[in-house]
Amino acid sequence: MQTYTPVPGMGPSPQQTPPPGQMQSPISPAGYSQNPIHQPLPPPQAQPIQQQQQQQQQQQQQQQQQQQMHMQMQQSENPAGSVSGRSGHVPPAPLQPMPLLDNSHLRPGASAALLSHEKKFELYRLNAKKTNDPELIFEFAVFCIEAAKSLESSASAGAAQGNTANEQKRDDLIREAVSMLKTLSSRGHPDAQYFLADCYANGIGTVRGKQDFEKAFPLFVLSAKHGHPDAAYRAGTCCEHGWGCRRESAKAVQFYRKAAAALHPGAMYRLGTAELNGALGLPMRPKEGVKWLKRSAEHATTEFPHALHELALLHERGIDNVLFVDLEYASELLAQAAELGYAPSAFKLGECYEYGRMGCPQDAALSIHYYNIAAQQDHRDGCFALTAWYLVGSPGVLPQSDTEAFLWAKKAAELGLAKAQYAVGYFTEVGIGTPISPENAIKWYKLAAENGDKRAANRLTNFSKAGMNTNINAAATREELLARATEGDGEANGKKEKDCVIM
Repeated sequence: MQTYTPVPGMGPSPQQTPPPGQMQSPISPAGYSQNPIHQPLPPPQAQPIQQQQQQQQQQQQQQQQQQQMHMQMQQSENPAGSVSGRSGHVPPAPLQPMPLLDNSHLRPGASAALLSHEKKFELYRLNAKKTNDPELIFEFAVFCIEAAKSLESSASAGAAQGNTANEQKRDDLIREAVSMLKTLSSRGHPDAQYFLADCYANGIGTVRGKQDFEKAFPLFVLSAKHGHPDAAYRAGTCCEHGWGCRRESAKAVQFYRKAAAALHPGAMYRLGTAELNGALGLPMRPKEGVKWLKRSAEHATTEFPHALHELALLHERGIDNVLFVDLEYASELLAQAAELGYAPSAFKLGECYEYGRMGCPQDAALSIHYYNIAAQQDHRDGCFALTAWYLVGSPGVLPQSDTEAFLWAKKAAELGLAKAQYAVGYFTEVGIGTPISPENAIKWYKLAAENGDKRAANRLTNFSKAGMNTNINAAATREELLARATEGDGEANGKKEKDCVIM
């Protein structure tokens, strides 16, 4: 859009009005061609002065009307109201907005459809086979293995007929992936060598799905020679435990050192514990062991958080002339390991915040939080700790629930914790969080007694003497019932109510 200045004598700058002798017509030929709505003025003629004045007045009125019309048009297009340009020109008419583009031809028709999963998978396969790029082929092989795992998980929840079809697809995918990995491994691809070895070690692509370390170990060694840190660490574990090879501690240390040189946290942790305890044929050197643990802790991951936990335990008790006691730093290390999902560290922190140990204040919310982290990792002591909290609850933090207490105790019992098995038997016997069932109580008592719980053995003796009569007083209070769970357990003396079942 062209810019222009106000009409002389009119508009925001009247001081720029030229002298009467130099005044020009407000309608120029260019303006006329751009604005056909304007009519040209008649050519000037010799007329009397009065007529000239009348004509000038008419011209001024006409100019004012035109100026007002253009100002309105300009304001509709430019809200700021700024007007600039060449002197003596009126603004052209604003351009009409272009109509929206018609994209109807881009709309999908009735025959349009997205590619199915099978077609996309086939295109991926063809693309990988056409190229000679080993990285692309390796990625496709890994994708096939992951797809086979997903089919396996879906087959476990599907119908019997669907399971057969999924199993066939899964076997075909594994067979194809293993074939590609073998080809890449023969060409010296270190990632393919390690991944294929890991498959063999986990029973993928093996006969009847059994672990085959005799095939895995040589591939771990080949990949380690190409500088693969994980392969070197796994080769070290094979040599240490004799998986697919002879048990040789010296070779294991060599592979661990090779992986540790590449900052593998698992290898550094194993060397640290070996130096601390004098294992793997190494002399006991606590100072060197602590150094390895510190290096491993600096590179800790969700898969290898163990050095953080071990260092925390060492700082809790200290080592003469090597490591001083620092409870605050120990709790920080435990918190780091717990955030990485390490259940033992989370459970220990839960105890610290429950009882106020290692410089931690007693905090029910934090205790429950860390117990929950451990319980989510199927840590049986963490599950049973939540049982204790649900028995009494915590105002504003955790509501009291006998049902939740029973369920967490049952989970811990199923994980093999003897005192949880006894607690489940007792809850079933007296009806805490579950209906009363002497038969089920006897089953849990037997499991607990087999795992060495003396209280469970005593309860079974009482059952045999009473002939299935539990001798439970119906008028007994809940506190009395919970207190009876600690019969014969001297460690429970002096504990608070919620400890009676734990102990």
